[in-house]
Amino acid sequence: MPESISTASRQLTFAKAINEALNVALEADDKVICYGLGADDPKGIFGTTLGLRQRFGSARVFDMPLSENAMTGVAIGASLNGIRPVMCHQRLDFFLLAMDQLVNNAAKWFYMFDGQRSVPITIRLILGRGWGQGPTHSQNLQAWFAHIPGLKVVMPTSPADAKGLLLSSIFDPNPVLFIEHRWLHNMVGDVPEGDVRIPIGPLRVARGGCDITIVSMSYMTVEALHAAEYLQERGVSCEILDLRCVNPIDWQAIFESVDKTGKLLVLDTGAETGSIAGEIVARVAIERMGSLKLAPARLAMPDVPEPTSFGMTKGFYVRAGDVAHKVLDMLALERGDVDAHLVEPIPHDVPGAWFTGPF
Repeated sequence: MPESISTASRQLTFAKAINEALNVALEADDKVICYGLGADDPKGIFGTTLGLRQRFGSARVFDMPLSENAMTGVAIGASLNGIRPVMCHQRLDFFLLAMDQLVNNAAKWFYMFDGQRSVPITIRLILGRGWGQGPTHSQNLQAWFAHIPGLKVVMPTSPADAKGLLLSSIFDPNPVLFIEHRWLHNMVGDVPEGDVRIPIGPLRVARGGCDITIVSMSYMTVEALHAAEYLQERGVSCEILDLRCVNPIDWQAIFESVDKTGKLLVLDTGAETGSIAGEIVARVAIERMGSLKLAPARLAMPDVPEPTSFGMTKGFYVRAGDVAHKVLDMLALERGDVDAHLVEPIPHDVPGAWFTGPF
């Protein structure tokens, strides 16, 4: 639990909120260390680690070799000896080389040794889409990780959640995967000052509503909110539940919302088959069939590798217009002027005109 709480808040970007959480954690506990490729370079992992080495020293904040599996093993060993490592991979895809250490060691240690020792390691994984990143730099594999017992998987949307959930992750006694969508790094929002932690598990009601429940995660919450604003003008009230964590999932909050609206649409940043969205649709159908007035639905990425080509990515990703179309179809309403109001941005594979690339 937080040792000190401040209610004052300021407007920060998502990336700055991550940086602030790392500053707070490194200051609060000298057992916290932070490392990853580029952690101490001039860009500081999209700005999230800027200034940390200068403030806390190269023994606690440092770069690492291109040896993901070995360095994850080092983190696990360190954590078993009282250290709280925070590792970061600029692309989730790079971390696939460390799956052995994650799945066979970190995730199972607490269980295999009857709770005598835990592995307090936080692994930041940055994912995303667009800007020519292609099939090996854009994968959204949260469903893989959420499938592994013993792992918590966090996916914040707002800057405040990024800070509060990262602090909770760092001081959690067991391994946490903290997944950041790079299209969120420049999002601005209110962020409380101080050591303010948000519990891992409960979701956030991003928008209240009564006609349909939309469950989303990470960047898809942004698209859902844009769609909901348009749909409100059409007389459709959407309740948007921002998961914040995909393992554990806040089932009770989802069930209560579905009991109220009777309709469910789930949005996922990953590929459709075997997705978190699929799990939510299945669980609601099993446990809340009596509340559902319509068949539940999901929107996710196509079950094919993400293209690199600018031309091939046009229409590839789920955007606010797709969400609005789906909701109107589910409610048997005319699509009307959706396409005129929720236009795909130009260029279509960047979050905004300000975006100049991740490097």
